Amino acid sequence: MKPVLEARDIVAGYGEVEILHGASVVLQDGEMVAVIGPNGAGKSTLLRAIFGLLPVRSGSVTIRGADVTNLAPDRLVGHGLSYVPQVENVFPSLTILENLQMGAFVRRDGVRDRLDQVFALFPDLAGRRGEQAGRLSGGQRQMLALARALMLDPIVLLLDEPSASLSPKMVDAIFERIGRINQGGTAVLLVEQNARQALSLSHRGYVLAMGVNRLEGEAKGLLENEEVGRLYLGA
Repeated sequence: MKPVLEARDIVAGYGEVEILHGASVVLQDGEMVAVIGPNGAGKSTLLRAIFGLLPVRSGSVTIRGADVTNLAPDRLVGHGLSYVPQVENVFPSLTILENLQMGAFVRRDGVRDRLDQVFALFPDLAGRRGEQAGRLSGGQRQMLALARALMLDPIVLLLDEPSASLSPKMVDAIFERIGRINQGGTAVLLVEQNARQALSLSHRGYVLAMGVNRLEGEAKGLLENEEVGRLYLGA
């Protein structure tokens, strides 16, 4: 069976600056895969290139074998891809309910049923559905961003640093919810600075450094790898 998502030999960057020099990731159905590495390694750039927010200068992106390289984000969501950026990931002037409805912008039917399913996964949001998103804490906004990304029932969820700037308690809550999303059948590609917790939750992992793949393998093996431990896990 073809991978649900494959980014192969991706070269991308900003303006004249090339950040990725041939990075690759593969995601199988139902997998959670972590991408870790130092600041500036190109982790977030990789997600942005996959989701059509940055031009892929060379390389390819496929979903279930179909070439989607450089498709616009609004077309990629039709292929089952959702993306949660690290910042500016909710509409602060809209209510929680309106944010979720915006997440279903290309959905023609089943919105009410999907809302019920998403609120069941995020019950704290359900009780505050009429509240403006701008009033939420950072962790609550991240929960809303996750919930909104699920409104189209994606087959792949791209997450960029979901635990950034959150309290330890909220980090645990976010990762618990991500785990439940994955257990529900959604494949997750997770870019995360909290390398230990990301690998602990994932099936496999990639280590990026200087815009290329440094290491890859089963998450458990990477957690036990001396080089990974020394450089990225504080061991």
